[in-house]
Amino acid sequence: MAFNFKLPSFGKKAAPQSSGNTTIMEVSAPVAKPAASLPGFAGKPLGEQLQVLGSIFLVLLVAAAALVGLNYRSTASSSAFVELASEMMALSHQIGKGTAMALNNDATGFKELRDARNKMAQLVTIATDGGDYEGNKLPATSDKVRPLLELMQQEWQKQDQDIALLLGQEKSMIALAKDMTVAVQQANGEKTPAAVAAMVKQAMANLPAEDKALAKAQEAGTKLLKTNAALATAASNLQGGYNSELKSWNFFGMGAILISFFGAIILAAMVKLYRDDVQERRGEIDEQRRLAEASKDATQEAILRLMNEMGDLADGDLTVRATVSEDVTGAIADSVNYTIEELAVLVKRINDAAIRVGVSTEAARNTSAELLSATETQAKEIREATNSVLSMAESMNTVSNNASESAQVARQSLEAAGKGTQAVENSIKGMNEIREQIQETSKRIKRLGESSQEIGEIVELISDITEQTNVLALNAAIQAASAGEAGRGFTVVAEEVQRLAERSGEATKQIAAIVKTIQTDTHDAVSAMENSTQGVVEGAKLSDAAGQALTEISEVSTKLAQLIENISEDTQKQAGVATEVARGMEHILQIAAQTTEGTQRTAVSIDELAELAVELKGSVAGFKV
Repeated sequence: MAFNFKLPSFGKKAAPQSSGNTTIMEVSAPVAKPAASLPGFAGKPLGEQLQVLGSIFLVLLVAAAALVGLNYRSTASSSAFVELASEMMALSHQIGKGTAMALNNDATGFKELRDARNKMAQLVTIATDGGDYEGNKLPATSDKVRPLLELMQQEWQKQDQDIALLLGQEKSMIALAKDMTVAVQQANGEKTPAAVAAMVKQAMANLPAEDKALAKAQEAGTKLLKTNAALATAASNLQGGYNSELKSWNFFGMGAILISFFGAIILAAMVKLYRDDVQERRGEIDEQRRLAEASKDATQEAILRLMNEMGDLADGDLTVRATVSEDVTGAIADSVNYTIEELAVLVKRINDAAIRVGVSTEAARNTSAELLSATETQAKEIREATNSVLSMAESMNTVSNNASESAQVARQSLEAAGKGTQAVENSIKGMNEIREQIQETSKRIKRLGESSQEIGEIVELISDITEQTNVLALNAAIQAASAGEAGRGFTVVAEEVQRLAERSGEATKQIAAIVKTIQTDTHDAVSAMENSTQGVVEGAKLSDAAGQALTEISEVSTKLAQLIENISEDTQKQAGVATEVARGMEHILQIAAQTTEGTQRTAVSIDELAELAVELKGSVAGFKV
């Protein structure tokens, strides 16, 4: 079966068929034309020309940027000089104002004059030698403006001397002004203005010889007021010079303009080269398009011929062969013929493989049936073994739980023994504290007996003193009676002393009886406390024995709990091992189930493979080899 294909042409009519076979390689390629060039670049490629011109343009651009930066710095310096001269003019006016106030003996005027002088001196130094001004690093004044600066310096030197002379008499002038103010206030209302003026003149005439400098200071101030305009004019002329220098063209500005002009010329040349090259390339592209159309028509004819020859291949005829020619489809036809030959060999191999696959699938089907039976038996045995292991694990878990409960009981016994031991220790500690308190109380009672004995001795001493006092009172009464009327008053005193001695004796006897009773009670209390101490000691010994017994019980309970815990741990380990074995058996059972399932899927796959082999054999049956 043959197909007659014909491809449409695009854009142009199909070229007439030629008798010869024409290939793409035979189409003449366009001859490359030399690139457009500028004078001095003849024969050089466009890229090299643009590279050279671009390098020159970049160099000029960098130079222009550098000159612009230098011009900016120069302009900034000139602007700063203009501001400096403007500030000088303002300071000259401030000097005139301060001088006028100073001549009126105003302290504020002196301060303003001093500040203006210092600032003016600083600005003159910066303008002469260069320096920092308002954040700008200024150079020295140029030679063009230097004469105006020198005139300014001359005027300033003259006025600076007068300012120094005026400031030197600041204190004296202020003091004189205060004195004159006081004098005027004193004379106010008493004398006429003419009289006051005469007093002022007289005060000025009577100044000491060393204060004659005030008059010179007054003359210097007056001179300053007259020459201040000259200083302002010099500062204004200096500002004009700086302004002229700022507005004039300098080397950096002119250089930047010239370099920018040459850079624009270079850029225009680069644009012209690029446009000329674009025009030439557009012509070459049109020529190549025409040649490509001719080549396309020849290729279409070769493709139609090849497709007509390959029409029988679509029906499965692998004996057909394409014609190999010298045109563009010649290599394709050769490759197609090689492919057909290899495809024929492949179809033969597929037929042989389909037969072998059918035989192999039958054998595999029998083997998978045997494996399926074996895996089902294996799964049944594994399931029974798993149940046995699980029963054993449950028994071990029961034993482990019982052992754990026994260990818990042993631990509770241990806690009870520990609490008993602690209670006995607390009892022993309490008895020891009671014994110590009894001993301390006994000591205090003994000291009380000793103190009562001392009190008894003191009472005996008082009793002796009372008896002696009684005897002395009796003797005094006898002496007073023998004295007669003169000793009657003394007799009354002697009787009172005797009665007092008798009452003291009776009180002493009562105290002695009380002290004796205290000593007896103290002795009885000491004996009772010693007996209590002995009982406490005996009780402490019994408590020690009970504590030791409880300690032994605690040790035995500890060992028993440890043994039970060991038994519980061993049983738990055995139960864990049994559980792991059971899990392993379950895992093996799962694997066996998976194996069974896989064997079943394998059997199904083998059946499908047999069917595919039949289909494969049928699919290649339509090819003719």
